[in-house]
Amino acid sequence: MIYDQIVLRYGDLIMKGRNRNQFEKRMHRQVKNALKPFPGVTYWKTFGRLYVKLNGQPYEPIADRLKDLFGIVSLSPVISTVSELEAIRATAMTLMNSLKTPPKTFKVSVKRAWKGFPHQSQQMNHLVGAHVLRAFPELSVDVRNPEVELKVDIQEEATYLFCEVIPAAGGFPFGSNGKAMLLLSGGIDSPVAGWMALRKGLEIEAVHFHSYPFTSEQAKDKVITLAKRLSYFSGAPLKLHLVPFTEIQTTLAKSGQDNLMITLMRRIMLRITEALAIRNGALGIVTGESLGQVASQTLPSMNVIGRATQLPMLKPLIMMDKSEIIAMAEKIGTFQTSILPYEDCCTLFLPKSPSTNPNLHIVENIEAGIANLDAMMEEAVKGTEYMYLSPGEIKTKESAEEDEWF
Repeated sequence: MIYDQIVLRYGDLIMKGRNRNQFEKRMHRQVKNALKPFPGVTYWKTFGRLYVKLNGQPYEPIADRLKDLFGIVSLSPVISTVSELEAIRATAMTLMNSLKTPPKTFKVSVKRAWKGFPHQSQQMNHLVGAHVLRAFPELSVDVRNPEVELKVDIQEEATYLFCEVIPAAGGFPFGSNGKAMLLLSGGIDSPVAGWMALRKGLEIEAVHFHSYPFTSEQAKDKVITLAKRLSYFSGAPLKLHLVPFTEIQTTLAKSGQDNLMITLMRRIMLRITEALAIRNGALGIVTGESLGQVASQTLPSMNVIGRATQLPMLKPLIMMDKSEIIAMAEKIGTFQTSILPYEDCCTLFLPKSPSTNPNLHIVENIEAGIANLDAMMEEAVKGTEYMYLSPGEIKTKESAEEDEWF
């Protein structure tokens, strides 16, 4: 193994001005937690970057974990050497010799961040490039489209050489933009919405509504698996709220308002989620809605449904096509779980002709006429179970009351 470090580059953090220090601290905490499974690996920071010292560990599994951390825009395995011309040339040769497939064309790109270095960037491009060409006569220079770009980053403390730039998740560090509740149904869309919310620096708590015995334990396990996958990306345990919805849903099914069933159900879900959000210090609600995808996601429907809560509704998928959402689900590793054939409560009692243009006044009057609706919602909040999920473990709590983990 020739690489001795990995350099991590920040994304939008460089725009954060006076708040940058706070964002960087969260970024460092994420990296520290991600490196726990790799004994002996350490990190250190400079302005705008982090360097991970491999200390003999292979870089591939470490890079695979770090590239999924939000706030990192790209990373590169590097060889470091002292900032002296001959040492840089020798290290360039080591790196070129290590390439699995010998290239036919290359270029050298030198960045001289340390202005005390005696040779300017353009000089170094020639000094390093000519040295490589003498050793590899079959090589030629292509400055426009080279097979290999040998990058040389000259800093005062060391010079770093690399050929590979690995794209990473980007966005903001976990929890740097506050907390929101994610409505996690178990379908394709909501886990993708959760990933996108995490990418924007939100801490999320997931809320899942179940209607036991109409919904199965497999449906619950499916949601747990999805939540655990999201916790992998957050780098922190994810709190999943399991809300009992059977009584409310069967009451709605008997109300004789089949065409408004979905509208009423989603409004009640939002009101319960809002109560959980207030209890848990969340300031918004994330949903997986995509405009026009189903009857409840027309603009008139979303207008009526969204008025059930005072909290901001965050809809990261709102302008995406289904094919784009599926592609994202496959990319983040939730698709195969989402398509497992276990129904959640959102698929129960579906009407043949759900309303696509509900009237807010009519919906509010129907809700006012449902006996004990407020009491049922209060009981649903009280009866909510929750668990903390990490990729490899689960901590449970049977009631949301008296939560010592808050």
